[in-house]
Amino acid sequence: MTVTVELFAVLRQAVNASEVSIALPDGATVGQLLSHLPKTYPALAPLLQSVSVAVNMSYAKADDVLTEADQVALIPPVSGG
Repeated sequence: MTVTVELFAVLRQAVNASEVSIALPDGATVGQLLSHLPKTYPALAPLLQSVSVAVNMSYAKADDVLTEADQVALIPPVSGG
C-alpha cells in the first residue's frame, strides 16, 4: 500500500515538500512508517524522535495499523509564548 503523509513546519522544510508518499506492506503500523521514513527521506531522521503522529485527525500510537485510505500527519513539537 502507499500512504501519503502530511508534513508540517520543520518537517516540511527538511524535505522541501508538504507531503510525501511511502510504500509500506499491507497491515503496516505507525511505528513501521516512522522506521521507514528516514530510509527514503534521511533529513527526517533526527526530527522523528519528537514528532506526534495523527491518523484521520486523531493522535495515533506506534502499534496502530494503517490503511491506504488513512490521512496521516506528522506534527513536530510546538513551542512559543
